[in-house]
Amino acid sequence: MSPDPGLCNSCAHQQIVPNTRGSRFSLCKRAKNEPERFPRYPRLPVTQCPGYELDLLAGGSLPGAFERCWTPTPLICDVDGRWLTGTEVDERSAAAARGFSFGERVMLTAGADASYLIEYIGVLRAGAIAVPVNPAYTERELQPIREATTRGSAGGPARPPAESDAALLLFTSGTTGAPKGALLTHGNLLSSARAVAHAWEWSMEDTLLLTLPLFHMHGLGVGVHGALAAGSRIVLRPGFDPADVAEQNATMFFGVPAMYERLARAGVLGSLRRMRLLVSGSAPLTVALSDEVAHGAGQRPLERYGMTETVMISGNPLAGPRKPGSVGVAFPGVEIRLTENQEIEVRGPNVLSSYDGGVGADAFTGDGWFRTGDLGEFDVDGYLRISGRLKELIISGGYNVYPREVEDVIAAFPGVLEVAVIGRASERWGEQVTAVVVAEGTVDVDALRAFAGERLAPYKVPKAVEVVDALPRNALGKVVRGLL
Repeated sequence: MSPDPGLCNSCAHQQIVPNTRGSRFSLCKRAKNEPERFPRYPRLPVTQCPGYELDLLAGGSLPGAFERCWTPTPLICDVDGRWLTGTEVDERSAAAARGFSFGERVMLTAGADASYLIEYIGVLRAGAIAVPVNPAYTERELQPIREATTRGSAGGPARPPAESDAALLLFTSGTTGAPKGALLTHGNLLSSARAVAHAWEWSMEDTLLLTLPLFHMHGLGVGVHGALAAGSRIVLRPGFDPADVAEQNATMFFGVPAMYERLARAGVLGSLRRMRLLVSGSAPLTVALSDEVAHGAGQRPLERYGMTETVMISGNPLAGPRKPGSVGVAFPGVEIRLTENQEIEVRGPNVLSSYDGGVGADAFTGDGWFRTGDLGEFDVDGYLRISGRLKELIISGGYNVYPREVEDVIAAFPGVLEVAVIGRASERWGEQVTAVVVAEGTVDVDALRAFAGERLAPYKVPKAVEVVDALPRNALGKVVRGLL
């Protein structure tokens, strides 16, 4: 049974009452006064709960929140090892802001260094709209982004933005179709940064080691925004390298599963023991890898769930149980519900109002919920587990097959390094369940299918197994199934 998203974030028994801005939430008296009685839905420890007048929009905009934390102390460590103070970031980004107009769309070729972040912050401070792009994009990939950038019209001289003003235009990863432009406001981004910082107890004492690309929501919208809003330090690196990560002194590390896999293979998981928080996202983390990191690093990576369109949705609790394979419970201000076909729908101040260019209106329900396209289920403790993508659902012989479930089984077969389960067109089955596998050495296909048959219903067992050298992935490690 899942908790009703309209109920108290702690006890799931009484109604949350939002204020007029929809950014503050109250705990019912029952949960406030008797927290020990309501352990069933551990969305947040009560001392961290949004009922304690957490204002998700404090600061009014991203730069408004950032500026509160700028002091003469070190803030950003550039890739060359030189530290910039908060005062330097303030002065340099203010100078950069003078080169932009309010409402102007500014395409930024994302780098990994402090100069890129200074320009990005300058765009935000001017009230302009940042459009970060992957520096590896080809001219064909850049064309629709350039067209979207020219669609915007500047609204006049630079001025401080409000929470309702657009801040960021990011394009979805396009793993199942053409990328769409997600236009996010300062309120969307700030509310999520505040919620995540609150849930993870992010403070000015923290140092975030940032090796993620800064043209994506994970590195930029979670890492950079969260750190600057909390006033914590950021250590920028030119890219991800296990040996380099092992040498850095930080309290927090955010990565994708492929990074944790490389850290494990390099034998440097023990260097992560100095971190107080490890976070994994952007792609599924297998239970086996989660266990391996937990053993080597002394803590299980905190898995969380987010999207370009919603920033952060849910995460495993910082202090409560971290369940491998689960993406935890809703962040403050976020509501989650499941439809009859198990699609995850969300709403909250973090969710975009529309896509750019008038596309994607069907992504919203009539009552204002965002259709994520992800399939999920709640366990008895209210933790959310993602079972797959609606568009990835395989219908074989009239039965629904969820790729994630089959992938979890195949991944446990000895010698399998990676697996993606897809549906191949079949005259007999409609779609044939097919496992595309990256393996260490040769694979005994019959033994693999027998292994799966002991753990899955017959219609879920792959009819075919294809062995490849590597799975096609995007910059954040997500499998691009359209290329399989």
